[in-house]
Amino acid sequence: MDTLLLSNSGESVVYIFVLALVLIGFFVSSYIRSIRGKTLGSWANAHNLSFDEYSESSIDETYPHFECLQKGEKRYSFNRITGKWREHDFFGFDYHYRTGSGKSTTHHYFSAVILTSPIPLKPLFIRPEGMMDKVTEFFGAEDINFESREFSQKFFVRAPDKKWAFDVIQQSTMQLMLDSRSYWIQFGEDCVIAYDIVRFSIEDFEQAANVICGILDRLPDYVKEAQQSSTK
Repeated sequence: MDTLLLSNSGESVVYIFVLALVLIGFFVSSYIRSIRGKTLGSWANAHNLSFDEYSESSIDETYPHFECLQKGEKRYSFNRITGKWREHDFFGFDYHYRTGSGKSTTHHYFSAVILTSPIPLKPLFIRPEGMMDKVTEFFGAEDINFESREFSQKFFVRAPDKKWAFDVIQQSTMQLMLDSRSYWIQFGEDCVIAYDIVRFSIEDFEQAANVICGILDRLPDYVKEAQQSSTK
């Protein structure tokens, strides 16, 4: 009987300890999210943008062409920032998706900025070059190389239409991206997303938006005219 009581007592202690850890983790997570929400809200207000901390909305169907929004399950955006950034519609957000199941479940979080484009766009994907890219390139991966060796070594570029990639990524655009923090960038039909595989700092939301603006501003006139005429 004494052994049984000791066993039950030990299990109770373990249960209470685990429960305490879960509660501490919950409160710490809630506190961190609250601080991030207040900071993002202040930044949004300073830039005449609207901020919604609590709405968790699915946006994968709204932007089906963006690969990063189609991964895993339980996908939703939160800490949503909307408004105008220069002449573009601005949408900044944190994002969640889940992979695995049971004990192997992993929750992934990252941040992104989406800006609308004044002209129609074609598919284009740019991201920081990874260690395995040189290996996959050997086996035929579609990494487009440019005259700038520095740019080609720093960024992986993919596009179904290689001419479009060369038309968009002119020398001035290469320099802009080399001088800026590196983001993952993808063109949709009428908008561009810049994101990272981790959450943005407050400054990153502004920098990501400015990088997108810089890329769109540097589109050559012949590219703008061709894309505008293609919709007529």
